Amino acid sequence: MNLRRLLAIARKEFLHIRRDPRSLAMAIAIPMLLILLFGYALTLDVDNVPIAVWDQSVSPESRELISRFEGSRYFDVRLRAKGYPDIERAIEAGQVMAAVVIPRDFSAHLTAGNVAAVQFLIDGSDSNTATIALGYAESVARGYSRDIAFREARVGGTGTLRDPLEVRPRVWFNADMESKNYIVPGLIAVIMMVIAALLTSLTVAKEWETGTMEQLISTPILARELVLGKLLPYFALGMLDVLLAVGMGEFLFQVPLRGSAVLLFGMAAVFLVGALSMGMVISIVTKSQLLASQLAMVLTFLPSFLLSGFMYSIGNMPKAIQVMTYAIPARYFVTLLKGIYLKGTGLSILLGEAALLTAFGVMMVLLANRKFRKKLA
Repeated sequence: MNLRRLLAIARKEFLHIRRDPRSLAMAIAIPMLLILLFGYALTLDVDNVPIAVWDQSVSPESRELISRFEGSRYFDVRLRAKGYPDIERAIEAGQVMAAVVIPRDFSAHLTAGNVAAVQFLIDGSDSNTATIALGYAESVARGYSRDIAFREARVGGTGTLRDPLEVRPRVWFNADMESKNYIVPGLIAVIMMVIAALLTSLTVAKEWETGTMEQLISTPILARELVLGKLLPYFALGMLDVLLAVGMGEFLFQVPLRGSAVLLFGMAAVFLVGALSMGMVISIVTKSQLLASQLAMVLTFLPSFLLSGFMYSIGNMPKAIQVMTYAIPARYFVTLLKGIYLKGTGLSILLGEAALLTAFGVMMVLLANRKFRKKLA
């Protein structure tokens, strides 16, 4: 391999990128814009769920229960309903998402020491939010029920009520359970996969469409020099994108980076080589910018978004789909990023993912070199 010819191709590609504002916008502005949009818009946190309350008991006990919901940061009491029609209209209009219905005999049942039922109605059209909100409501009700049991035990002179089992939950690695802490690292993997493949998918195809490939073929440059020379500028742009994305995660979204920054950028470099080479293979095979860009988008975005473990747990997928996820390179990079970002784990723990990601990169580089032929046909 001749280093001078390789660098000459890289310089030529750099000049193409610098003279084409669209390429620069696609390489730098779009990844930043996507991280901003997804980082702020894509959240799984559920706070201030708007609810209605219908207090038919109007007693100190019912008011105390309602105050528990008002004092919780997960609920926002927006409506004091006077019946089911009010609740139905409010849920249909989207003013509230749930409703607490306290029956007329609520206080009487509690005073008599019986079980008092409270109805919690919730809009199930957004099943994910509904499930989380239902869990919060059950937590509020359990806390209220437990306090009543304590009070009754003291009043009855039976001493302090003691639970046989005490659970002391502690969340590791993401103590506040903020979704942005695992969404932003996953976003970096998905966006870099799409952008890297998209950028290089146009390079060789553009040469064929503009007729400059014939001139390159007539030179003594080797196929591998041409492929690697074209990859170098986009690799530099990709690493700049990773640097900007990590900086945005650190300073804009305050996502903690607990692991090694060197390991993170090292794995990002390996991932980029594979993704860029994959785009190059698409470009070599299709020889059409339009077809190459569409194919790159289809082959990268949906698989990376849905099957990498970024949004949905791979363990919850059907077995056949779980097997398919092993063919998605973003799966390994998402696992690496989450491990480095949130757990601060090193290469000894993530060696399996790092090895598979390296194998993907090597395979794609070899495939790109094999597919490219200095022939006009």
